Amino acid sequence: MTTIPQDKTRGPLLSDRQKDMIQKFAALGSLFALAVVFSATSNAFLTVNNAMTVALQVTSIALLGIGATCVIITGGIDLSVGSVLALAGVCAALAVKELGMPVPIGMLLGILVGTLCGVINGLAITRAKLPPFIATLGMMMVARGVALEITGARAVSGLGDSFGELGNGAFLRMVSIGDDGFPSVTFPGIPYPVILMIVIAIAVAIMLRRTVLGRHIYSVGSNAEAARLSGVNVARVTLFTYVLSGTLAGLTGCVLMSRLVTAQPNEGVMYELDAIASAVIGGTSLIGGVGTISGTMIGAFVIGILRNGLNMNGVSAFTQQIIIGLVILATVWIDQLRNRR
Repeated sequence: MTTIPQDKTRGPLLSDRQKDMIQKFAALGSLFALAVVFSATSNAFLTVNNAMTVALQVTSIALLGIGATCVIITGGIDLSVGSVLALAGVCAALAVKELGMPVPIGMLLGILVGTLCGVINGLAITRAKLPPFIATLGMMMVARGVALEITGARAVSGLGDSFGELGNGAFLRMVSIGDDGFPSVTFPGIPYPVILMIVIAIAVAIMLRRTVLGRHIYSVGSNAEAARLSGVNVARVTLFTYVLSGTLAGLTGCVLMSRLVTAQPNEGVMYELDAIASAVIGGTSLIGGVGTISGTMIGAFVIGILRNGLNMNGVSAFTQQIIIGLVILATVWIDQLRNRR
């Protein structure tokens, strides 16, 4: 029978796993509390259409949050994902419109642009030994500048319906013809971005929990020097997390621009904060070594439901920024208290 270690001055000490579970259940409790409050204040909140809308809105936060979680677990940070998202999206759009590439090839090019940005971030941190904050801050500015330069700071439009299929299509969408002869949507279907989000979340969660690479990611965040002495290639593992983050940012950019059927070089501003917030709300520790994808998904839905509910209740966008900012501050403060204890 196992016992929890005791501290004579503080009482029982909790393991990292126990602390992670407490944080995750706290985030889940917050999620249910928000759902109850907003369902009471708006009759349209608990509807199938709104549920699909929330899930679709959450995809961008969740995909970026998955990458942010892996980076933060290693003890790093990635501030560039919002700008990389924009650069990848406009590159995909320009490849389709200006170069005449098929949409799948153009979007693959956009994802590879995100991957390249992740590689540069990773090499700047592992080879040039730049602090992650500085390296990714530089990439944030460079990627945004390149996106604005290649588009002339104008939106790329006229991309055609096929470009919007990924972002606006849905699986099992049901449409019936009413008595008046007009089509009526009986079930909106599961949006393709939501399916993509679920598949990627499951894949990365399995990678973190069931593979050697995942164990190495946690060990690097817990103690990089001990991991190195144990035979872990710390630089390679760190590089992988930034490449993954960049790739997911590129994918998110393609999905988001597909939803808009227009590529906006100014898209993705402040998205990096949503990504980091979703990870931290879900229990990922900013000092590294602790975090789960399931927790990040809960955190992403907390942010998504909060925004959706505030919109339904007519709260202005400026007030929403204040509220979400306070939520982020409170979450990071709780994380710091947890780490001190």
